[in-house]
Amino acid sequence: MAPGLPSAMERPHFIGIGGAGMSGIAKILAQRGAEVAGSDAKESETAEALRALGVTVHIGHAAGHLADDASCVVVSSAIRKDNPELARAAELGIPVVHRSDALAALMDGLRPIAVAGTHGKTTTTSMLAVSLTALGRTPSYAIGGDLDAPGSNALHGEGEIFVAEADESDRSFHKYAPEVAIVLNVELDHHANYASMEEIYESFETFAGRIVPGGTLVVNADHEGARELTRRVAGKVRTVTYGEAADADVRVLSVVPQGLKSEVTVVMDGAELTFTVSVPGRHYAHNAVAALAAGVALGVPAAELAPALAAYTGVKRRLQLKGEAAGVQVIDSYAHHPTEMTADLEAMRAAGGDARILVVFQPHLFSRTQELGKEMGEALALADASVVLDIYPAREDPIPGVTSELIIEAARGAGADVTAVHDKDEVPAVVAGMTKPGDLVLTMGAGDVTDLGPRILERLVK
Repeated sequence: MAPGLPSAMERPHFIGIGGAGMSGIAKILAQRGAEVAGSDAKESETAEALRALGVTVHIGHAAGHLADDASCVVVSSAIRKDNPELARAAELGIPVVHRSDALAALMDGLRPIAVAGTHGKTTTTSMLAVSLTALGRTPSYAIGGDLDAPGSNALHGEGEIFVAEADESDRSFHKYAPEVAIVLNVELDHHANYASMEEIYESFETFAGRIVPGGTLVVNADHEGARELTRRVAGKVRTVTYGEAADADVRVLSVVPQGLKSEVTVVMDGAELTFTVSVPGRHYAHNAVAALAAGVALGVPAAELAPALAAYTGVKRRLQLKGEAAGVQVIDSYAHHPTEMTADLEAMRAAGGDARILVVFQPHLFSRTQELGKEMGEALALADASVVLDIYPAREDPIPGVTSELIIEAARGAGADVTAVHDKDEVPAVVAGMTKPGDLVLTMGAGDVTDLGPRILERLVK
């Protein structure tokens, strides 16, 4: 049975309640009986899904949205200091709680699995949530993306397991105390918060050090950054490694593409095990193996969990098919880091056979583009043609001299066919003019490029 409601969370107010992480915590609190309220910049399907649970959602940010009797105000690192609701909380003396502390409070008393890594967190967390649910384990979970419908990113379950995506971007994953932690990869990213790889390693070491006594760190044996982490924590925490490396504890023998699925064979505790992953791509197959190793570390039999992993059929924005028109399939990808971009393009190449692949890429963050623009451009060279948009700023202010031209120059230097489009409204017509029946179009990036998929489909039928 899940624990009760923390007293400080009885009447929480969320600033930015529509965000992926924030909405999940709000949903679980509402399902546990809290009187939840919050605000967001604009209407969304997520806001409507929260209202259906009895949550009060205000649109826009104003001091008057914060009730005088709120028990706390929940914020993420994206909330600016001059937010009027935050100022009002200070006037009223209402405690301000970071979303990571709120999530940590929800996990207290349960058996948490925390999924960390520079990329792959949402997919792996989702695989665990779906497979454990299919087995009747009724886990609670908090994911950074929707499984199949708005608001499906979180659930309060009656079981003892809590699966959570653990965000390293602002070091908030230091707040959790998991029984099992997964580290999928360790790379330099989030340049506004980390100045070097050494800082990244130190941050992941701190996360691994938060694992409860007797717990387990599941870590990638194929990724050099993850292997370095394994070396650094040796003797401090029980580790289980996975991957294709010869010394992996859970060794991947093969990943065989089968259309939009893969058949995966691993050796685990001396025995071979073959199971199906219902999404394409070697990196997704490896995420499934990480989920398998974590579930087994928590006591779920491998023979039960492996086939249950096939129940996962994807999460929104992770190679999600948006539709088909005029013989062209449009697929949405959240990839915004070069490693993710490369992995998704390779997965589409393997699944699509001889199909031409066209990418509509929107860079995410000025700081990331400044540091990784060259690598982003090189990744785009894996596509047959690309359209590159202006940088999506998210929470950042512009950096002088940093534009999407850095990516375009690198892509062309790598031999890529790239078109720059500065007006997003022009993209559907541009793409329609580039495509022919049988092509695959990927809208790619962590910003609002996802909105272009339906518009491209509409333009293709004209």
